[in-house]
Amino acid sequence: MNAWFKTTVVLAISSSLMLAGCGNSDSQASFSGKKLKVAASFYPMVEFTRQVAGEHAEVIGLIPSGVEPHDWEPSAKEMKLIKEADVFVYNGIVEGWVEASLKSAANDKRIVVEASKGIDLLEGLPEEEEADQKAPAKDGAKQEEHHHDDDHDPHVWLNPVLAQKEVASIQAALEKADPAHKDDYKKNADAYIAKLKDLDQAFKTDLKSPKRKEFVTQHAAFAYLAKEYGLIQVPIAGLSPEQEPSPDKMVGIVKFAKEKQVKTIFFETLVDPKVAATVAKEIGAKTDVLNPLEGLTDEDKKNKLDYIGVMKNNLAALKKALNE
Repeated sequence: MNAWFKTTVVLAISSSLMLAGCGNSDSQASFSGKKLKVAASFYPMVEFTRQVAGEHAEVIGLIPSGVEPHDWEPSAKEMKLIKEADVFVYNGIVEGWVEASLKSAANDKRIVVEASKGIDLLEGLPEEEEADQKAPAKDGAKQEEHHHDDDHDPHVWLNPVLAQKEVASIQAALEKADPAHKDDYKKNADAYIAKLKDLDQAFKTDLKSPKRKEFVTQHAAFAYLAKEYGLIQVPIAGLSPEQEPSPDKMVGIVKFAKEKQVKTIFFETLVDPKVAATVAKEIGAKTDVLNPLEGLTDEDKKNKLDYIGVMKNNLAALKKALNE
């Protein structure tokens, strides 16, 4: 069953069930109706929107925490939220279900925000061009064939500079939807962007002169971050976390890691780390987490971490690995 047909069938069933109130119990059934109603796709979009909205909007995330967003599909309950929303916020590219969902849950008054729109996106490279796993050029990041409908990397939110642009796009949409609170949205956005600028400066300072620039990741999610700070991402798999590397690619990664004396192999939350563990064992390295922030884990919530807190943990992990 191809992806388009699967999505179409799911949306058709979801639409027919909306009035019955069936669906995924992980999401709220409906908005309260007392404030501006905003539906956001997954964690970074939810966090950015809530920071800008403050007290003036009810922001509901569609994809539950702990769920990997690449292959998620909306249930009837999420379709209801999309239809009722005054504003719908999504990143773009990673949410392959959005276009069909917006058509199925039509709302002429709804404002739609593709937060990554206007940002220069990085393209992926065909898998066969990377089989040897040689290090990429300094101003780029190694990427692979992936399963997104769009041939671009969606992970712009992992670059603190590009995250500021996404926040500004969300601000503009909220101001358009609720001009009465325009000044507050601007104030909130400015305050959060200031925090993102501080985060950017921390990355610049701590990653200014590392012993090595290459870092090996299980998931090719950190190209924008690598490019921003002069690093080289070497992914084991591709942009889709479920993508399995070929045997030749695994051999190439192991050879590269040995030549560069890589001592840490990064894996991510929400995805089985067995591939990273296999490479680490082969070269006598350890594993560590580099979080792509596609959703908060229960441990993240327990530690009261948010976007900036997780990104600071990523910075600390990178700084340590690049100076071993």
